[in-house]
Amino acid sequence: MPTAAVPPQAPPAPDKASLSTWIAIVAGAIGAFMAILNIQITNASLLDIEGGIGTGVDNGAWISTSYLIGEIIVIPLTSFLSRVFSFKRYMIWSTVAFALFSMACAFASTLGQMIALRGLQGFAGGVLIPMAFTMVVTRLPKSQQPMGLAMFALAVTFAPAIGPTIGGYLTENYGWQTIFFINTIPSIAMVIALAFTLENQPMQLGLLREGDWAGIATMAIGLSALQTLLEEGNKEDWFQSSFIIRLTVIAVVFLAAFIWIELRVRKPLVDLSLLKNRNFSVGTIANVLVGFGLFGSVYVLPQYLGQVQGYNAEQIGKVLAWTGLPQLLLIPLVPMLMKRFDVRYITFVGISLFAASCFMNIHMSLDYSGDQLFWPNVVRAIGQSMVITPLTAIAMMSIQPKDAANASGLFNMLRNLGGAVGTAVLGTIITKREQFHSNIIGQAVTPFREEVRTRLDQMTNYFMAHGISDHAAAQQQAVIALGKTVKRQALVLGFSDTFAVIGIILVLAAIVVLFARKGQSGGAAAAH
Repeated sequence: MPTAAVPPQAPPAPDKASLSTWIAIVAGAIGAFMAILNIQITNASLLDIEGGIGTGVDNGAWISTSYLIGEIIVIPLTSFLSRVFSFKRYMIWSTVAFALFSMACAFASTLGQMIALRGLQGFAGGVLIPMAFTMVVTRLPKSQQPMGLAMFALAVTFAPAIGPTIGGYLTENYGWQTIFFINTIPSIAMVIALAFTLENQPMQLGLLREGDWAGIATMAIGLSALQTLLEEGNKEDWFQSSFIIRLTVIAVVFLAAFIWIELRVRKPLVDLSLLKNRNFSVGTIANVLVGFGLFGSVYVLPQYLGQVQGYNAEQIGKVLAWTGLPQLLLIPLVPMLMKRFDVRYITFVGISLFAASCFMNIHMSLDYSGDQLFWPNVVRAIGQSMVITPLTAIAMMSIQPKDAANASGLFNMLRNLGGAVGTAVLGTIITKREQFHSNIIGQAVTPFREEVRTRLDQMTNYFMAHGISDHAAAQQQAVIALGKTVKRQALVLGFSDTFAVIGIILVLAAIVVLFARKGQSGGAAAAH
């Protein structure tokens, strides 16, 4: 059994944490918020960034994906590296590196530079997520952990929801480069706060000789191949491409080797035995499915608003703001609910509301835009605010403090991996369902139908009245315009189907939660 990250200072009194502890917890939550924010902050601004560095639309998604790869790889490493370099030193220097790599992205001039810098930014920022979580479950007393988890939940759900809003506003008003400077001031504040509140500990460089290097290598290669496979699969038509087949083989072989190594090595990088704990395994499975819905919905909405409604980055951000802003008010109230109700039922209701918000979007039309998305987004915000804090409490209910860091790494990595899978799967569903609906609608829109001929005549007359004197040319423009309308309608139906898929996945997550064992309300997050 591996030794978990050593808590950065002596355990607090059993009833109340000190002011310095709360300052450290808040600083850690800010770090987790910034790290998760940066997954999504580029989503509404991809077209502008692509234009700025001169790359095609198909490659722009790598600006987000490379960051996520770095983050997914480093999260399981965090427990080990925090013991090698000491909790305080590793967290502070990771914060500094995160801010520096972030600023460096603003100066990238090619896609290759941007991918490399975003990957390094994700590798540094990913550290901040499990370390913030570890501080909550090792430094706070049981009675105060729900409030600490609520702070962490703000990072997990509010950050991806508000990311495109912040990115869109900065891009439209100050240029896309400014989104990479947003981490600077919070990072400086974090470094100062952590420097004064975390206890100094010696480095243990000797642990490097005991590192699970085979596990680290197989995990890094396997996860990188898997993420690349997910990102490129839709563009390459999946298994019709030899490149995708090779990536699949690499991902399967190296991830299988990683699991085999972790089950046999004396000091594993990732302690898979934690999954024998019923509540941790149930919470983790639900967490993966919630990650699918959380990151997937933040991916789908900007795509819909940009492709179908023609919204710019700032307009997309304003629509998505209503999935984030209500959470600022609601998440701090969740600990009070956890003191009064079973955390399983709170989580079930929250995920169910999140699912309902997706099902509210399955009957979209060409006129379905910002105003129509208001109530679904508000319902989604209410649901999301009731998910992460109690779900984390369920997973960590019977995890011992010495295993908290390992559990945190596994729990957070798999949520992000669920989000990566969700984004890739939903992108494919949009493409395939748009093709399906386009074929169906195309079969009905033929010149043999009187209403189609009437519509073409009306559009031909419109083009002739607006500058096209040749009847044949105007008629051709009418056919092209009708084809674009069919394609746009098919795309709307494709997005509607995609929201239905997200809703179904979340329903499964809600059902999974009910299989958890009942635990102590309120302090469940830390029942040891």
